Amino acid sequence: MQRDGSKRELAEGWEAKAVAAARAQAKVAAAEQVLVDAGASGEPERKAREEPAKDPVPAQPRAAEEGDVGVLPRPPSAPPVSRPKPARAQGLWLQGKPRTKGRSCKRSSGRQSDEYHSLRPVTVDSSKARTSLDALKISIRQLKWKEFPFGRRLPCDIYWHGVSFHDNDIYSGQVNKFPGMTEMVRKITLSRAVRIMQSLFPEEYNFYPRSWILPDEFQLFAAQVRMVKDGNPSWKPTFIVKPDGGCQGDGIYLIKDPSDIRLAGTLQRRPAVVQEYICKPLLIDKLKFDIRLYVLLKSLDPLEIYIAKDGLSRFCTEPYQEPTPKNMHHIFMHLTNYSLNIHSGNFVHSDSTSTGSKRTFSSVLGRLSSKGVDIKKVWSDIISLVIKTVIALTPELRVFYQSDIPAGRPGPTCFQILGFDILLMKNLKPILLEVNANPSMRIEHEQELSPGVFENVPSLVDEEVKVAVIRDTLRLMDPLKKKRENQSQQLEKPLAGKEEPSDSDMAVASDANPNPEAHLPSICLKQVFPKYAKQFNYLRLVDRMANLFIRFLGIKGTMKLGPTGFRTFIRSCKLSSSSLSMAAVDILYIDITRRWNSMTLDQRDSGMCLQAFIEAFFYLAQRKFKMLPLHEQVASLIDLCEYHLSLLDEKRLVCGRSGRSGGQPPDGGMPQEASLAAPPAKGNPPPCTDKLSHSRHALS
Repeated sequence: MQRDGSKRELAEGWEAKAVAAARAQAKVAAAEQVLVDAGASGEPERKAREEPAKDPVPAQPRAAEEGDVGVLPRPPSAPPVSRPKPARAQGLWLQGKPRTKGRSCKRSSGRQSDEYHSLRPVTVDSSKARTSLDALKISIRQLKWKEFPFGRRLPCDIYWHGVSFHDNDIYSGQVNKFPGMTEMVRKITLSRAVRIMQSLFPEEYNFYPRSWILPDEFQLFAAQVRMVKDGNPSWKPTFIVKPDGGCQGDGIYLIKDPSDIRLAGTLQRRPAVVQEYICKPLLIDKLKFDIRLYVLLKSLDPLEIYIAKDGLSRFCTEPYQEPTPKNMHHIFMHLTNYSLNIHSGNFVHSDSTSTGSKRTFSSVLGRLSSKGVDIKKVWSDIISLVIKTVIALTPELRVFYQSDIPAGRPGPTCFQILGFDILLMKNLKPILLEVNANPSMRIEHEQELSPGVFENVPSLVDEEVKVAVIRDTLRLMDPLKKKRENQSQQLEKPLAGKEEPSDSDMAVASDANPNPEAHLPSICLKQVFPKYAKQFNYLRLVDRMANLFIRFLGIKGTMKLGPTGFRTFIRSCKLSSSSLSMAAVDILYIDITRRWNSMTLDQRDSGMCLQAFIEAFFYLAQRKFKMLPLHEQVASLIDLCEYHLSLLDEKRLVCGRSGRSGGQPPDGGMPQEASLAAPPAKGNPPPCTDKLSHSRHALS
């Protein structure tokens, strides 16, 4: 019985393999049919199959390259099938033209593999896309790329995640999330990052309302409000309280006095930010509204920022009045969140982009333009706000990035679409409300058919804006774009040498290199950085401090600086003196680190976080350069540190060269990269102590 069972299993296995072989044969037949439909004659096709390739290139079957799991290997006993050579078949199938010896566009067989890879569609793993899946599918279909909705055995070119970088374990390709972005745009972290920039450049960062962090700064908040009221009794402010981890308007409320904050119970478990409320917003049709703009962070180093040319305007559903004790609890009057107002009986769904409770930002700008508003000035101010905000976020993002993807280790490259929520004041000044790491990319809305019965209905306004943003983000991140451009240049070279290329030459070139984006509209994302880098680079002082912080972290993958690393930083940059001993440095480290660790929720690692390092750096700068404004003090100390570290690096480089010339590896056999990155140990100076060749100007 066991033998009969094993025979039955064996027969079933061979039957499955035979089915797989039949499928493979059907694919070959389909490929041949494509050639026939494309106008390829039978004779060149037969010659291409029968004549052996001069320089055959091994290639896998198409199904295996795409990662199709359902196709099994061909069984060894299956009858042979007449089929083209793999490399030629793939090239013929994809290009739609037979390659024969008589073609005027000649290529060596050694380039066929490169040509195949340049012509294959870009692959996208959408298995973790979640709510953005519908818009992503439309975008992939418009680009004629290849989607893998259930993942893939082989690596994909692009991975689209719905929530965070860690949705999947990825070691290559591109992923649409940065590590740490979700943490960085939380309300408390964003407020701290912007506050650092406000201390350095108060005028440039006045687009963010003054903020206090609860519960840590509640006493400070109450004291400052009381002091201002004592000086100006007519001042009657309104404040808005936002839970740190809240979204879609959850837990937001307005207050008139610090005593109105709901301290009981939840504040310790759910920290919050309290901000000055903007009482005089710009109104349209007597309604308050905000703007959702989509910003693409294409690269962190070098920094590349794009802004979508259109966004969404989301309207309140109750006519606006300035806050009073009677109306400040009317959420449909004061809060613009779509997820709240959709439950209002006054919410208007509209297929028009210029009417309803959700409209395109371009329609709002058109209406303002008709009233004489300078739209270029509005856009210029918004672009400035976006660039400055990203500059405030990037230092700590770089720390997260080097922790998850350390330099020298395999890992994906990252990009991310951010949602900026902006409010226009009555004087048209833009105010940053918040930044969303995972802006909603849904292109439908719920419509109530009967009480308690809802149906998802397509939203033309959402689809018009969001599909364009996702599609053009993919176009900018296209990993095969350079290969296609190189191939286009190679095809144009032979034609450029001819005085008058024949029609057949032009036809062959156009068929061999079709423009895959010819049917698409122009890209809706506009580059703003590095395009305007010269105007904003002076703001990147904290970025330079982050470079120093990362250099002395020591262990790859860590995010906090230990006491030894901080002492090494002080020594390497020659910051200790008779007035600042190393004992005082240790006390400084302990005091600042202890205070910041008590304020942060993440207690996994001990040590000095980047924000604590920045506070210590400010303290050192103010001690050393006493008579300057803070931003000049900090800039001077950064210059001093970078100068001493450049001398140290050059000295080690000279020592490394002398060590190699003497037949001995520098620094006791240490790799050169490690010797350049690591400061010398105490009591063990570098073997080379000669003076450097270049002149050293003294910085004090």
